[in-house]
Amino acid sequence: MPTVANARVTVIPAKKDIPVNVLSGEERKLLRVAAYARVSTNNEEQLTSYEAQVDYYTRYIQSKEEWEFVKVFTDEGISATNTKKREGFNQMVAEAMAGKIDLIITKSISRFARNTVDTLTTVRKLKEKGIEVYFEKENIRTLDGKGELLITIMSSLAQEESRSISENVTWGQRKRFADGKVSLPYGRFLGYKKGRDELPEIVEEEAVTVRLIYRLFLYGKSPSAIASYLTGEGIPTPAGKRNWRPNTVESILTNA
Repeated sequence: MPTVANARVTVIPAKKDIPVNVLSGEERKLLRVAAYARVSTNNEEQLTSYEAQVDYYTRYIQSKEEWEFVKVFTDEGISATNTKKREGFNQMVAEAMAGKIDLIITKSISRFARNTVDTLTTVRKLKEKGIEVYFEKENIRTLDGKGELLITIMSSLAQEESRSISENVTWGQRKRFADGKVSLPYGRFLGYKKGRDELPEIVEEEAVTVRLIYRLFLYGKSPSAIASYLTGEGIPTPAGKRNWRPNTVESILTNA
């Protein structure tokens, strides 16, 4: 009979970070959870809301032991009423369809999509793969039996609201044009500020950057190359940010 001194001891390392079902002793599969956050404009107030949403969902998902945090997918400054130009949204749906996400959380139906067809098409497509979407504000879960009816009603209201706001904004702009007034987004309008009689007035310090962009373009530089150069030189964007994007340069070159 072996003595204690020469007995062989086998060490079985513990499995880390794998939740176990106490009753069955089996490993419990974590629910892979992602979130979607979006704001409609680039103004400072909305961007604060955008950052708050990202921070909130990151902390919220990571606080759940039974959940595995995937990512917070985002779209910044997108106001289109369909999903075609929303890269973050489309990437999220693609990853969900590829089997990488089990649950998507978003603030509300209007943040997810403002078009009834897009909302229902996406929700049904995800539902077929067993992927649930949870709308916090409306407290709707798409795998719930009542989910689709409520989504149809709520998204229709959101779409009508979007159309109404668009019509009101258009009417307001037409009225200002008829009165000979020009409305410009001076906060994001590089090289100009609101002058006397609400007319544009050149800001010489910023105009230097505008002239530089046109000069680089005439030298054969692409919007992407110009954006990289401006970022490298530490020149602030129209919104006061550090990183330039090619589409920002393009909008200056085309006066869009």
